[in-house]
Formats: sequence, C-alpha cells, structure tokens
Amino acid sequence: MRDLIQVKDVLEGPPTELIFGDWYPAMRSGELRAKKTAKAMLLGVPLLLGRKNDGKLFAMRDLCPHRGIPLSAGWFDGESVTCKYHGWRFEPCSGRCEEIPSLTSHETLDPTKIFAGAFPCEERDGYAWVYLPEPGSGRLAEPGAGRVSGELPAVPEVPKFSARFRSAHLMAELPCNVDHGIIGLMDPAHGPFVHQAWWWRSRASIHEKEKHFEPLNDDEHRGRNAGFRMSSHAPSANSAPYKLLGVYGEKITTQIDFVLPNRRYETIRAGEKWFASLTTVTPVTASTCRIDVDSAWNVFYWVPFVTPIATFFGARFVRQDQETMIEQAEGLRFNPGLMLIDDADKPAKWYFALKQARLKGTGGHPLSGPVTLHWRS
Repeated sequence: MRDLIQVKDVLEGPPTELIFGDWYPAMRSGELRAKKTAKAMLLGVPLLLGRKNDGKLFAMRDLCPHRGIPLSAGWFDGESVTCKYHGWRFEPCSGRCEEIPSLTSHETLDPTKIFAGAFPCEERDGYAWVYLPEPGSGRLAEPGAGRVSGELPAVPEVPKFSARFRSAHLMAELPCNVDHGIIGLMDPAHGPFVHQAWWWRSRASIHEKEKHFEPLNDDEHRGRNAGFRMSSHAPSANSAPYKLLGVYGEKITTQIDFVLPNRRYETIRAGEKWFASLTTVTPVTASTCRIDVDSAWNVFYWVPFVTPIATFFGARFVRQDQETMIEQAEGLRFNPGLMLIDDADKPAKWYFALKQARLKGTGGHPLSGPVTLHWRS
C-alpha cells in the first residue's frame, strides 16, 4: 500500500521456526493477469505465480529442477512455463515437464517423469492462497501422488453474512519474525499507546477490562487449526469506530478468534448489520513477515465513499503497528531477554503453546475450558 513503509533496508531480527502444511496468502490475485507471472516469497520458499488461460491460478517453486535457474527468468504463454536456460517446458499447475528440446530419438528419458516444484493454489477474497506442505512430504499437485488438494484443509476466507457487501484490504511488511508479528497482533494492551488518535483511543481512556475466552479445537485436522476465542461481548467503550454502529439502534457485539497458524478473525454484529475481517501474519522468511487485513461489511452500505474512507483510516491504524514493529526490530537484533506477563500476555502464551504442540505433534490445548482475563487498556 502506498501509505505504508518499505522495510527492505531495515535490519532483520532473529529467526523463528516456521509452520508448514497450511495455506498462506502469497499476493493479491488481481496482480496475476493473462500470460504474466509474478514472484513471491513464502516461508523462505521462492514462488512463481501466474494465471493460465482458463483462469486457474498456479504456484511453482521458482527454480528449474535441471540447473536451478529461476523459472521467472523464462517465459509463460498462458499454458506452459518455459525455462530460459535450456528451454525445458512445464505444465505449471502440476509442475510436470512436457518437453526437453535437447532430447533426440536415441534417448529414452521420459520428460513427463520429471517435475518442478508446484503447490496447490486457490483464489479467495482477492488473494492467491498457496498451500506449502511439510518438507519431504512429496507432491500435492499431482493426482494420485498421495494427499491431493481436495483433501487439504479449507482455504481461509473472510466470514460473510449477506449477499451484498463491500470489501477492502491492507498490507504491511514487518522486519520481525512471525512470532513477534502475531503476538503484536493479539496484544490488547498496546492500543492506547500505539494507536493514539481522536478517532480511536488515548492514554486517558485506559480502564480495566474483563474478557472471556474459550478454546477452539480442530480434531478433523489433528489440531492443525486449533486456537482460542474471545467470546462475543460488547465492544470497548473507548473505541470510537464501534460507537458509529449505534445509529442502527441494535445491540452491538464483537467476537475475535485466533486460529493457527496465523489468522485472526473478528466479527462485529449490530442486528442484520455486520463487519468482519481476516487478518493474517504470514512468514516471508524465518526473520520477516507480512500482515494482510482483508475486510468485508454491509454497515453504511449506501454511504458515498465509505470504502476509501475506511481504507484511509485502516491504513493509518496498520501503519502505526508497522512503525512500532520497525522500532522494535532495532532492539530485537541484539537478542534481548524478553518476558510475558499475566493477564494481558496470556493469549501470547497460548499461541506459543499451540505452535509448539503443532510442530512437535504432542501436548494438549493450553486452555482446558473457558477462562476470564483482566487487564487495563
């Protein structure tokens, strides 16, 4: 986004272990046009993304299996990706090699037995979502090669509660690992300090709050999408944007879910009016991440310019987080000792416990049942 800071020259903080075997948003799907490709990086994996003539998205590892040159250096004609070095031609959704120009009639090598890396890729809410499997798990894009796309977890999307709605998205790069991005996202105590504004909060508005949480379990996918929920409640009185919904004369409630590996869902309801968002903190590398906010709503549907107005204020909000994380990165590069305190930092503790349980395949949910937390913000 134009209003946000480019962080390429900011020193990176320490790396962290990454969660594979899940869907991650690679880029906005609107950037993928006919016969054009785009590069992205997810979890340290270089990707080449594109859209075939039939509209299907693809995501390949941006490396030719022959000599390792990036496939992005070559050509895409809408159907096949061709390597610039020796002209090897690949079907991009499966990664299957279709042609090796140097082969002669005297050779028995079957090009179709050779595969470049390819990953399931789906379009949802204007994003190209890519499923990155666990290293060594084999091909997922090839039918009959074990687990296929139809058996994968559902592609995440913004909850929607009516046929007519507006939508917007925001993006910001962060020079920290995904752990710091996520615990910053769920941290309830930084609001009056980082997000001071006449239309949001101030230090003078700090007061004690009580929130109820409950565990979220996902037995279908062996806990891969476990998380926790801040139960439905009336929004904070010191959050000005929520007060605008009072014009509808309905009870206002908000519910927030955090779901592994990196997703925060928020749903605000006022009778038949609603606002929902899906915020993801995606690891670009082991040391850097990117935050994407995808929102949909039917509140103030007929108000002129509501989308650019919402995007403007949302960008200001996200930029405040981004600036803070850039400043934090200056300290994190010295590997300082850190601490988490109760109760405001309890959700961060739950996240780390859930992540370790997912990575190690052992351990139960850190919440045995509903719990109430207290903090001032």
